Amino acid sequence: MKKGTFTFFILAALILAPVCLAHAQKQGTIPRMGVLRLGAPPDANLDAFIQGLRELGYIEGKNILIEYRFAEGKAERLPELATELVRLKVDAIFTGGTPPIFALKQATKTIPIVFVSTSDPIGTGVVASLAHPGGNITGISLLASDLWPKRLELLKEIFPKLSRVAKLWNKGNAGMTLEAKATQEVARPLGVVLQDRGVKDPSELEVVFAATTKDRPDAFLTLMDPILRSNEKRILDFLAKNRLPAIFENREIVEAGGLISYGANYSDAHRRAAVQMDKILKGAKPADIPVEQPTKFELVINLKTAKQIGLTIPQSVLYRADKVIK
Repeated sequence: MKKGTFTFFILAALILAPVCLAHAQKQGTIPRMGVLRLGAPPDANLDAFIQGLRELGYIEGKNILIEYRFAEGKAERLPELATELVRLKVDAIFTGGTPPIFALKQATKTIPIVFVSTSDPIGTGVVASLAHPGGNITGISLLASDLWPKRLELLKEIFPKLSRVAKLWNKGNAGMTLEAKATQEVARPLGVVLQDRGVKDPSELEVVFAATTKDRPDAFLTLMDPILRSNEKRILDFLAKNRLPAIFENREIVEAGGLISYGANYSDAHRRAAVQMDKILKGAKPADIPVEQPTKFELVINLKTAKQIGLTIPQSVLYRADKVIK
């Protein structure tokens, strides 16, 4: 090989080396995922999502980086936290609940977002349709607007003489507004009067407790979002002290002392969301990933709580329960 030719190859290698190295770095880039939550850790549902990722081979700090942002129950912080994640240029974002979804929807139209939400994503305007979400958002819907009326029907079946039910919900949550409306529509045909106990802030719970002590409803229907979940113990303690039956949306609250729950398994839903996130991190577009809905719902009953408040659950209902806590 001539000296001039050899020199050319050396120069070419020196020029191309940085390009090849940059390409190799890009090919081997660890994905960076954002997480936006309305509540604060510990977060059992988020843990289930992370576990789902782990089962798919994603190990935090090894082959995936995760940026966490918790609003700690302060919804007014969500826009700021959403903007932070967007500025970090994360590859995708996981969230849950209508307020965080809205905050992210305002903050970005391009970064893929995967959600798990109890609210109706079409009714709240999060997606165009379940089959074809459109835009940059997809996820799991837990059918809350459909299920809360069914929970009221279940209360009526368990307590046939039921006539007055207090409805606790977060008025500051747009998704909860849809659920509250759907529940109201089914109350009259069941012969039930709903006492609206909506709050805009957890500080109003003491007012709710005072009104409930005075009015003495037959039961409680609790539409719990992350803000009210952060006050779960206060709510459960009040219900137990006043011997009030209540129905909830997920088994975790019943395992913590609630009476009855009926709904999808939240842990399963969050693990399923990890599958959607995996598809996105591998290049799929949220617009092409249908919003999923659960197909199995579980009825959980806490007989220890029933005994504490002096209630007898009909045997026909116990037979249908997926889990009975004794």
